[in-house]
Amino acid sequence: MNLKDYIANVPDFPIPGIQFKDITPLIGNGKAFKHATQLFVEFTKEIEADIIVGPDARGFIFGCPVATQLEIGFIPVRKPNKLPREVIEFTYDLEYGTNTLCLHKGDIKPGQKVLIIDDLLATGGTIEATIKLVEESGGIIAGIAFLIELEFLKGRDKLQAYNVLSLIRF
Repeated sequence: MNLKDYIANVPDFPIPGIQFKDITPLIGNGKAFKHATQLFVEFTKEIEADIIVGPDARGFIFGCPVATQLEIGFIPVRKPNKLPREVIEFTYDLEYGTNTLCLHKGDIKPGQKVLIIDDLLATGGTIEATIKLVEESGGIIAGIAFLIELEFLKGRDKLQAYNVLSLIRF
C-alpha cells in the first residue's frame, strides 16, 4: 500500500508559503490507517520499547493505537496548561513560530525505553523538545517514528544519534 496516496497537500496553511501535509485522508481510511499503525507496531517491537510518547496532538493519533495493540502505556506530551499535575517543559522554534511542550513529572520512569511517535518530521523542533522532556525524565530514547518526513527541511540532522523511522518521505 502506498501511504503517500492518502496524504493531501494544502498550500498556504497555516500561513502563506507553508505546504501543509494533511493526514486526514489517511486516518479516514481504515485500511490505510491500519497499515500505518501496523508498521509502527513492528518498529516498536523491533526496538523493544517499554512505552510510547506522542506530542500533542497528532502524535496521539498514531501513538495510542500502537500502545493499545502492544498493551504498553502511552504518555502524552501537551501544550502548556493542559496537564493537571506538576510538569517539566521545553520551549522551541517551529518553522512558523515558537511553541512550548510539557510532560507530567514522573510519568516516564528512569531507564524506560521510549518510542516517540509523531505524524510529521519537518525542522525537528517538536521532536527535539519531546526528546529533551523524555531524557530529562530519565527515559531512554529507543526510537523515533514519523508518518511523514519532509526531507528538504533536514529535521533528521538533529536526530543522528537516534533510531528513526519515517513511513513516507517528501
